[in-house]
Amino acid sequence: MSIDLNGSEISSIDLEGERLSLHFSRAYLVKTMTGSNERTRWHQAGDLVIDGVEEASTIPSGPLVCRGGDIDENIFTYRDMIPVPLESRGHVRCALTFEGVADPLVAQGKEIRLTMLDTPKYIEHLR
Repeated sequence: MSIDLNGSEISSIDLEGERLSLHFSRAYLVKTMTGSNERTRWHQAGDLVIDGVEEASTIPSGPLVCRGGDIDENIFTYRDMIPVPLESRGHVRCALTFEGVADPLVAQGKEIRLTMLDTPKYIEHLR
């Protein structure tokens, strides 16, 4: 299961001290059905938190619609998606672009975690 960053909606981005929090009001999830090649699309709220932020670009104000980007977790780079679950320490970086915003959000830190909230809601089958 993963979050498809393209089209996911972010209601707020906050930087408090060394903690950057992105609140997804509607993260689009793609799930693969067990024993099948078919996939389904869902939406769910969630929070992506980076702790130990060492540097961050200008924080855009929400609400925002994500166009995509990269999540770096140590030696792995996730392009246009976030794996679910995600919790890691070490070198983490996020570089996201948004509709109508010229500059990307870029932040680098020491820990990253994704917490999904509420209950996922089914949208459609993907074939």
